[in-house]
Amino acid sequence: MAATKLQAFWNHPAGPKTIHFWAPTFKWGISIANIADFAKPPEKLSYPQQIAVTATGIVWSRYSTVITPKNWNLFSVNVAMAVTGIYQLSRKLRHDYSSEAEVAKEAEVAKE
Repeated sequence: MAATKLQAFWNHPAGPKTIHFWAPTFKWGISIANIADFAKPPEKLSYPQQIAVTATGIVWSRYSTVITPKNWNLFSVNVAMAVTGIYQLSRKLRHDYSSEAEVAKEAEVAKE
Protein backbone atom coordinates (compact mmCIF):
# COMPACT_ATOMS: atom_id res chain seq x y z
CA MET A 1 0.00 0.00 0.00
CA ALA A 2 2.68 2.52 1.03
CA ALA A 3 4.83 1.43 -1.90
CA THR A 4 1.95 2.10 -4.29
CA LYS A 5 1.42 5.61 -2.88
CA LEU A 6 5.15 6.30 -2.99
CA GLN A 7 5.31 5.10 -6.59
CA ALA A 8 2.28 7.25 -7.52
CA PHE A 9 3.99 10.28 -5.92
CA TRP A 10 7.27 9.49 -7.67
CA ASN A 11 5.59 9.18 -11.09
CA HIS A 12 3.17 12.09 -10.67
CA PRO A 13 3.46 14.80 -13.39
CA ALA A 14 4.43 17.27 -10.64
CA GLY A 15 6.49 14.73 -8.71
CA PRO A 16 10.18 14.70 -7.75
CA LYS A 17 11.30 13.68 -11.23
CA THR A 18 10.19 17.07 -12.60
CA ILE A 19 11.05 20.74 -12.22
CA HIS A 20 7.41 21.24 -11.20
CA PHE A 21 8.33 19.68 -7.86
CA TRP A 22 11.79 21.15 -7.26
CA ALA A 23 11.11 24.80 -8.15
CA PRO A 24 8.42 25.27 -5.47
CA THR A 25 10.42 23.16 -3.03
CA PHE A 26 13.38 25.53 -3.29
CA LYS A 27 11.01 28.51 -3.23
CA TRP A 28 10.25 27.56 0.38
CA GLY A 29 13.60 29.20 1.14
CA ILE A 30 12.04 32.62 0.45
CA SER A 31 9.18 31.94 2.87
CA ILE A 32 11.58 30.65 5.50
CA ALA A 33 13.75 33.76 5.09
CA ASN A 34 10.66 35.95 5.47
CA ILE A 35 9.74 34.07 8.65
CA ALA A 36 13.29 34.61 9.95
CA ASP A 37 12.76 38.35 9.30
CA PHE A 38 9.92 38.39 11.85
CA ALA A 39 12.66 39.16 14.39
CA LYS A 40 13.93 42.06 12.28
CA PRO A 41 12.94 45.56 13.44
CA PRO A 42 10.02 46.88 11.33
CA GLU A 43 11.98 49.97 10.24
CA LYS A 44 14.40 47.66 8.43
CA LEU A 45 11.65 46.06 6.31
CA SER A 46 11.21 47.07 2.68
CA TYR A 47 7.81 47.97 1.24
CA PRO A 48 8.74 47.00 -2.35
CA GLN A 49 10.14 43.64 -1.25
CA GLN A 50 7.15 42.73 0.90
CA ILE A 51 4.66 43.92 -1.73
CA ALA A 52 6.47 41.74 -4.27
CA VAL A 53 6.43 38.72 -1.95
CA THR A 54 2.72 39.20 -1.22
CA ALA A 55 1.72 39.79 -4.86
CA THR A 56 3.79 36.84 -6.07
CA GLY A 57 2.19 34.63 -3.46
CA ILE A 58 -1.34 35.66 -4.41
CA VAL A 59 -0.88 35.44 -8.19
CA TRP A 60 0.94 32.11 -8.21
CA SER A 61 -1.41 30.56 -5.64
CA ARG A 62 -4.26 31.18 -8.03
CA TYR A 63 -2.23 29.93 -11.02
CA SER A 64 -1.30 26.69 -9.24
CA THR A 65 -4.98 25.79 -8.91
CA VAL A 66 -5.86 26.26 -12.58
CA ILE A 67 -2.94 24.46 -14.23
CA THR A 68 -2.90 20.79 -15.10
CA PRO A 69 -1.73 18.89 -13.16
CA LYS A 70 -2.64 20.73 -9.98
CA ASN A 71 0.56 21.52 -8.13
CA TRP A 72 -0.22 21.58 -4.42
CA ASN A 73 3.43 22.13 -3.50
CA LEU A 74 3.39 25.33 -5.58
CA PHE A 75 0.06 26.33 -4.04
CA SER A 76 1.22 25.85 -0.45
CA VAL A 77 4.51 27.72 -0.85
CA ASN A 78 2.75 30.66 -2.45
CA VAL A 79 0.07 30.81 0.23
CA ALA A 80 2.91 30.87 2.77
CA MET A 81 4.58 33.68 0.81
CA ALA A 82 1.37 35.71 0.69
CA VAL A 83 0.68 35.24 4.41
CA THR A 84 4.23 36.11 5.51
CA GLY A 85 4.29 39.11 3.15
CA ILE A 86 0.97 40.42 4.48
CA TYR A 87 2.19 39.98 8.06
CA GLN A 88 5.44 41.84 7.33
CA LEU A 89 3.57 44.64 5.56
CA SER A 90 1.23 44.99 8.53
CA ARG A 91 4.20 45.22 10.89
CA LYS A 92 5.82 47.89 8.72
CA LEU A 93 2.59 49.89 8.35
CA ARG A 94 1.84 49.73 12.07
CA HIS A 95 5.36 50.89 12.87
CA ASP A 96 5.40 53.72 10.34
CA TYR A 97 1.96 55.11 11.13
CA SER A 98 2.08 54.65 14.88
CA SER A 99 5.50 56.32 14.97
CA GLU A 100 4.21 59.32 13.03
CA ALA A 101 1.21 59.63 15.35
CA GLU A 102 3.46 59.49 18.41
CA VAL A 103 5.76 62.15 16.94
CA ALA A 104 2.75 64.39 16.25
CA LYS A 105 1.50 63.93 19.84
CA GLU A 106 4.91 64.80 21.24
CA ALA A 107 5.04 67.93 19.06
CA GLU A 108 1.61 69.03 20.35
CA VAL A 109 2.63 68.45 23.95
CA ALA A 110 5.85 70.42 23.42
CA LYS A 111 3.84 73.40 22.11
CA GLU A 112 1.74 73.56 25.28
